[in-house]
Formats: sequence, structure tokens, C-alpha cells
Amino acid sequence: MNDEFSIENQRAQLEELARTRMPFGKYKGRLLHELPEPYLVWFSQQGFPAGKLGEQLKLMNEIKLNGLEGLIRKIANS
Repeated sequence: MNDEFSIENQRAQLEELARTRMPFGKYKGRLLHELPEPYLVWFSQQGFPAGKLGEQLKLMNEIKLNGLEGLIRKIANS
């Protein structure tokens, strides 16, 4: 039962990530999965913002570094 909750929780996280927009800066208004990889790498070097947005940007950075952007795009388009 915990595994089901965990899987559903992860799916909900990915769905939210696919629909979240950057709230500030040069890319304000862009979906996080549309952010260029060098921008996410810059954040990883400078430090991600605190809180939920920082966690989402860290996750998006990992997704892009591992070539899994298609997964997020598929979720965003569903």
C-alpha cells in the first residue's frame, strides 16, 4: 500500500513539475521543462532557490542531465 501511495505521489510531483512556470528572471513565465539546460546548470553551480521551486529546479536539472525530458513533455501534453 505504501508503494502505491509513493508511486501516486511521484506521479503527482511529475505532473506538477510539467505544469509549473518559472516565476522570475530571464525565463519568467516559461514552463520549467522548457528552461535551457545551461540555465539549470548555472543554478546548480550558484545554488538553487530555497523551498519548493528550488527542489523542482534540482529535479528538472537531473531529468535533463539524464535525458528524460521526453517523459516530462509527455506528461505536460496529456
